[in-house]
Amino acid sequence: MDYNQKVGERLRAIRKQRGMSLQDVHRSTDGEFKAAVLGAYERGERSLSLPRLQRLAQCYGVPMNQLLPEEDTYAVSPPATGGVAIDLNRVDELDARTAEVVDRFLQRIQIHRQDFNGKVLTIRASDVAMLAMLLDVQDAELVSRLERHGTGS
Repeated sequence: MDYNQKVGERLRAIRKQRGMSLQDVHRSTDGEFKAAVLGAYERGERSLSLPRLQRLAQCYGVPMNQLLPEEDTYAVSPPATGGVAIDLNRVDELDARTAEVVDRFLQRIQIHRQDFNGKVLTIRASDVAMLAMLLDVQDAELVSRLERHGTGS
């Protein structure tokens, strides 16, 4: 699938989330976007200029970057195969931003599980995936960071 098709998929998905038809967009933009042209954008048959992309983002009420597809490296990231045991006493050894996000995330898991006894907390593969998304890294990169600092195993 080429880039125009990926942009088109995002355009269609957001338009439908907004409950708008192609004709609704045509009307709401005072004819700026003809239904046939918007359909061609959504099918990836035509390229969008940045000013037109910005205008569509305004019409849909979303930031312009939401109309663009995700980077392939994140879209195809394989899920982690297992959980990770994290040494709670060593989380602060991570870089400041990562430590803050990881610490807050682990506190929420502890509250949810009512698990305040241990010095090590094991998080599931789905937790690793969620934490990786919060940090904007791939699952494997997060696990590698944790292992490098002795906080994960």
